[in-house]
Amino acid sequence: MALKKGDFIRLNYTGKMEDGKVFDTTEEEVAKAEGVYTPQGLYGGDVIIIGYGHTIAGLDKELEGKEAGASGEVTIAPEDAFGMPREDLIQSVSTSKFKDGNAQIGMVIEQDGRQGVVTKVIGRRATLDFNSPLAGKPVVYSYKVEAVLETPEDKIKGLFALYTGVQEADVTINGDVADIEIPTGITFNQRWLFMKGKLANEVLENTDLKEIRYVETVKKEEKAEKAE
Repeated sequence: MALKKGDFIRLNYTGKMEDGKVFDTTEEEVAKAEGVYTPQGLYGGDVIIIGYGHTIAGLDKELEGKEAGASGEVTIAPEDAFGMPREDLIQSVSTSKFKDGNAQIGMVIEQDGRQGVVTKVIGRRATLDFNSPLAGKPVVYSYKVEAVLETPEDKIKGLFALYTGVQEADVTINGDVADIEIPTGITFNQRWLFMKGKLANEVLENTDLKEIRYVETVKKEEKAEKAE
């Protein structure tokens, strides 16, 4: 059956520049071989929903209409990849905002949750570019549709991993209600505070479930008995 908007799939992919340099992959061995491996990364394929912007627009369009098991390679223009450079994402700031006033070209900083690169330093002013390093560049993606997810449990677990980086979630389905056990530490994650509503809405829109409940359990720590 051809993939359509709203289908949950597990997708393996590798993104490359036109010169073959890999910048992103879901395959651990490729990541290690190409020097883009991160120990905190989840490998083995991402769960995405077709048509929901979980991957770049050009790859999303490529996948729609394909079958489970389909594989291929597609070259994607900048407009459907990481966009064109935007002037409003280039800012001039005082070097006093840097530690000891030391701003250097190539320095990466984080501001308001965004990463920027120092591209120019003149006197006491530094230019910061918050555009993606891939903005304005065509990219090449090789991909394989590993599976189409059918059960609400698998759909929730996959999307939870995509949004949180946590591989396993405990999900219990009772009728049309899903309970998702939330790891205690994740409740302090600012990204999760935004994403939990998005996750719930996307699941409710694309399954027969009518309610999502997040369950956080805090247990009293058991104290070890003192040795006599």
